[in-house]
Amino acid sequence: MTLRLSRSQRLKATLIAAAGYPLVAGLGRTLSWSVEGASHFDNVVRDGRRPILALWHGRILAATLYWRDRGIVALTSANFDGEWTARLMARFGYRAARGSTSRGGGRALVQLRRELATGYPVAFTVDGPRGPARVVQAGAVWLAGATGQPIIPFHIEADRHWTTRSWDGAQIPRPFSRIAVAIGTPLSIASTDTDVLERGRDLLAETLAALEQRCRGMLEAAN
Repeated sequence: MTLRLSRSQRLKATLIAAAGYPLVAGLGRTLSWSVEGASHFDNVVRDGRRPILALWHGRILAATLYWRDRGIVALTSANFDGEWTARLMARFGYRAARGSTSRGGGRALVQLRRELATGYPVAFTVDGPRGPARVVQAGAVWLAGATGQPIIPFHIEADRHWTTRSWDGAQIPRPFSRIAVAIGTPLSIASTDTDVLERGRDLLAETLAALEQRCRGMLEAAN
């Protein structure tokens, strides 16, 4: 969707992205990674399907670094914050679909459905953009039911990090920390019937919680 931003807002978004990129990229070069389940994503792509990546909003930063340069289309908010976020993520090889559960969601889902059909993987922060935290919204599950493409849930956790006071408790890895990535088995959603979507949301929430515990176990084993 087209955003109505002022010239100063567009300039500010450009400057934030330009300043943020070397900081985030530089942080990424200091991190060490432990990954389980990478084959789930690879196998879906190899089989000619397109993954719908699903994560919690509070893990965007580390996820941006891990999944960079794979042509993923990420859902970003249709506001100023979404604008600079989209511009920053573009520097890491992402494309953006603009919208959210609260604004422009229908149009964003149409775009993501089109991107999947064209051959691109897509990504959702399933409790974004405003929460409640750790509550799965309907978008990713509906898209999977409408397209037949699988959801790939994943969690990322840093052993040393800062936590923001934002609604999502966003995690910012400290330099030279270890990052655990746990990628779950693909989840299929049979249809867009209401009861099917509700069960899908519950299953996705349970899976993400289990993957978070797996990440914590991986970090404990490494220390």
